[in-house]
Amino acid sequence: MIRALLLALALVPAVAAPAIAAPETVEVAVLAHPVMRGDVLNAGDFVLEERPASLARGALDVKSASGMEAKRTIAPGSVIRVMDVITPRLVRRGEPVLIVVKSAGLVITGRGRALASAGEGEMVRVVTDSTNRTLDGVVAPDGSVLIGG
Repeated sequence: MIRALLLALALVPAVAAPAIAAPETVEVAVLAHPVMRGDVLNAGDFVLEERPASLARGALDVKSASGMEAKRTIAPGSVIRVMDVITPRLVRRGEPVLIVVKSAGLVITGRGRALASAGEGEMVRVVTDSTNRTLDGVVAPDGSVLIGG
């Protein structure tokens, strides 16, 4: 009797178990080739592939990722997420920059070196070549550093 009951209990899950549904898939943009740290992404770097929805969560589309810079080396077939990219660096640490100081209608320009890397609209610290003074400014679209005004 106990043997028959155990056999019946062992068969119940196999008979009563619902069929496991295939995971939902979505079309997502993935890298077509390896991308190195510092490379700027463009539409040609991507191909569309079907991936499980759980793996595509948080993925950037081609339009959002294009023009962004890779923070690290990324393998082909990888989905690009916000944490993988940054605004392109217009100013790089140690490189020469044009410093533009604006105050009350007066504009003074000079040369200096960036003490950090930064993208457009980001704060960056620079040191002037002429006075060796450290200043904080904002990176302009042309890569110069604006101080004041």
